[in-house]
Amino acid sequence: MADQPLDGTGHRARLRQRLIDGGPDALLDHELVEYLLTLTIPRVDTKAMAKKLIHQFGSYGALLTADAEALHRAGASEAAIGALKIAQASALRLLKSEVQDRPVLGSWQALLDYLHADMAHNPVERVRVLFLNSKNMLIHDDQMSEGSVDEAAVYVREIMRRALDYNATALILVHNHPSGDPSPSSADIKLTRDIAEAGRHLRIAVHDHVIIGTRGHSSLRAMGLI
Repeated sequence: MADQPLDGTGHRARLRQRLIDGGPDALLDHELVEYLLTLTIPRVDTKAMAKKLIHQFGSYGALLTADAEALHRAGASEAAIGALKIAQASALRLLKSEVQDRPVLGSWQALLDYLHADMAHNPVERVRVLFLNSKNMLIHDDQMSEGSVDEAAVYVREIMRRALDYNATALILVHNHPSGDPSPSSADIKLTRDIAEAGRHLRIAVHDHVIIGTRGHSSLRAMGLI
């Protein structure tokens, strides 16, 4: 132990070199968090804290997507929260770049990857609508509502009003299930059909309703429900 710096700088240097040489897969989840924390907490071993945070939130993804208040309650400092949030923002920015400025329907897997990263671990249900133009390019990505752990209010009239305001010709509905199970409920199916019917009268197509959960996703279009 005599040659091991008390502040862990030798260990940090090895983590850094493994990341540089081997890429993202070279580090375990807790090591990625550990290295993030070292950027904000100097001269302190952050491995135990990283493992504790991942254990407390359940996974690396859930930790990065946790809100600032929950992270603060878990003992993270403002600087540590900032490091975690910049990692989340960077990941989402990269994934979102894969679906911007190109037809959404032709970039479907990239869209699913982005939506899963952004929504799968949300502790409350959120509903968003992707509004598309005549070339199926994304023109607006709007969060419509945020609910409790198991429901969110969505209004057909409001969705149609925004579609008209944006001159959208199509839309994709998206929401998450905090339970982790992406299977559609009867209410999900009814809402989708109500919106599709309203859109039909206004010549606004509903391409799909995608439900995101930690255990995957469901497409009501693929399931033959719309």
